[in-house]
Amino acid sequence: MNELQKKDLKYIWHPCSQMKDYETFPPIVIDKAKGPYLYDVDGNKYLDVVSSWWVNLFGHCNEKINQAIIRQINQLEHTIFANFSHKPAIELAERLVKITPPGLNKVFFSDNGSSAVENALKLSFQYHQQTGSPNKTKFVAISDAYHGETMGALSVGDIDLYNKIYKPLLIKTHKVQGPDCYRCPYDQCRTNCNGQCFEAMEQLVIKNHKEIAGIIIEPLIQGAAGMKIYPPIYLEKLRKLCTAYNIHFIADEIAVGFGRTGKMFACEHANVSPDIMCVSKGITAGYMPLSAMLMTDSIYDAFYSDYANLKAFMDSHSYTGNAMACAVACETLNIFKDEKILEKNKEKANIIRDTVQSAFYNHPFVGEFRQLGMVGALELVQDKETKTGFDWKERVGYKIYQIALKKGLLLRPLGNVLYFMPPYVIEKEDIEYMVSGALSSVNEYFSI
Repeated sequence: MNELQKKDLKYIWHPCSQMKDYETFPPIVIDKAKGPYLYDVDGNKYLDVVSSWWVNLFGHCNEKINQAIIRQINQLEHTIFANFSHKPAIELAERLVKITPPGLNKVFFSDNGSSAVENALKLSFQYHQQTGSPNKTKFVAISDAYHGETMGALSVGDIDLYNKIYKPLLIKTHKVQGPDCYRCPYDQCRTNCNGQCFEAMEQLVIKNHKEIAGIIIEPLIQGAAGMKIYPPIYLEKLRKLCTAYNIHFIADEIAVGFGRTGKMFACEHANVSPDIMCVSKGITAGYMPLSAMLMTDSIYDAFYSDYANLKAFMDSHSYTGNAMACAVACETLNIFKDEKILEKNKEKANIIRDTVQSAFYNHPFVGEFRQLGMVGALELVQDKETKTGFDWKERVGYKIYQIALKKGLLLRPLGNVLYFMPPYVIEKEDIEYMVSGALSSVNEYFSI
């Protein structure tokens, strides 16, 4: 263990970690990064397969974004955003409205994904309180949902690892069985089903619609659940149901937005527009904290009044609308357009699919490879016939992650699911290295 690692363990408590693990597996101290690669202080090189927790789009130390920061920091770093504004925020808001699904015409900034979700829940609740539906105080989320780790976000989540201990503190929320395409109880296939699994949501809403303010969902991919992918028809049905019962359709595009699914936003696959959309992560290509909540004019108009009627939306994070973050987000959108990223991603997604399928074809411990755009996932199982997974206490994915690091891959798993979510700058040779390294790591763990 080097001196930097010792100091790290003396002073820092890392996220999503049991720090006792670090006694035998100390933190890797990164010295520099370029493109899709990270380099530690000992000179080791790692391919950032997970885009540094799904945020890095165009590689580390991207020259265009670096220059955008330099230009902005010499102009304006930050200012209060109440009754003040600046050019980067105005430009970004205008561009977001133009590229998001139709009808989302207003933008409210914050500084992280969980905050955007909190704001969406608060906004939906308050809207109903002041538009004649005061009984609409509950929210609906689907099984295995993940929407962040603040209290409101945890309340609409459904992964015990994150929220079980806090349940006495959480807001009471309706949870309904969501899509589970790999283990579909209707024996259907996600590519051509009619969304039979939606009946659980429909039944719950019909019974409880008078008290439901909004339904929040991760469009098409449930990230923390193990990159569970479901078909667009589920979102089509959800849109119709929400419209019928005056319920807000809240799309959490934080992880899947900005090109991850092959389109700019996942809702586009279903040709639906939510009432509220939350975006973050890739909005600044992994450079700076920023999030945005977009909403319809009808929601915005319900707050357009005066203080005497107490209709203002009282949220005021200190770094709301940070000028540098907004400038970076504008440059991110420039890169999408100038470098034709979505078109290039189609080709790279095909390379990932073909390479993974070739390498893991008929692998005895891979139950399914699923993919949508630049997101691919391998689900490891004990028995392919029964689709029985490994007990989480065995920490299969974590052990494979440790093996992969020695091979130069940052391949952080989600339970028994190994996933590929690389930066968009990844090239064919990097993809081959990524997949071969993952295969050899899996085989080494299982002694194949």
